[in-house]
Amino acid sequence: MKKILVSVLALLFLHAAFAQTNNIQGPTLGVHFFLNDFEGAQKVRSTSFSTAIREKEFGKLKEMTPGIALNYIQGITKYVDVSSTLAGSFIDYPQRTRAPFNRDFFLLEGDISFRGKLLPNNYWISPYLQAGVGVSKYKGYFDAFIPAGVGIQVNIFDEAYLLLNSQYRIPVTESANYHFYFSIGLAGSIGKKNTPDTVTPQ
Repeated sequence: MKKILVSVLALLFLHAAFAQTNNIQGPTLGVHFFLNDFEGAQKVRSTSFSTAIREKEFGKLKEMTPGIALNYIQGITKYVDVSSTLAGSFIDYPQRTRAPFNRDFFLLEGDISFRGKLLPNNYWISPYLQAGVGVSKYKGYFDAFIPAGVGIQVNIFDEAYLLLNSQYRIPVTESANYHFYFSIGLAGSIGKKNTPDTVTPQ
């Protein structure tokens, strides 16, 4: 019985690995809930990441600002995707070169990034590294930043994806500020599904 079970599991694994013509991510659209953390980034920069963790000064939910984002992903190769995100939140943005506004205004951030995946899409879970360029708009001020981070993509029966992402957003322009960006979201394919390979009779 044990041998039969092992054989069945092996056949299922082989079917999952070879059922698709390719494992390049098709057009994918997602909705994400995210948290911006400026306070945590400031504490890490003023001390160190390990110190902030040890003194419990990092990752405080009450210091983070929530928002909603839309995300589009398109695969280039099995291991590289292009990802674009448009995110919005209401926040008292701590600009580095200006006095605080002391009230919340709408922050709009958009970025285009490359995702380097450890595993292709036929695996149910795929960790990835991400880096790109982004722009933000806050009360008529435009700034630029670099989003760099890590994430995990979970394949849900080839129908949808659960996406977990953590970024450190590095300012390029003077008034932009360092912050962490943590998101969780669901995405679904909006293109044609991959079909099994077919063998042409000789």
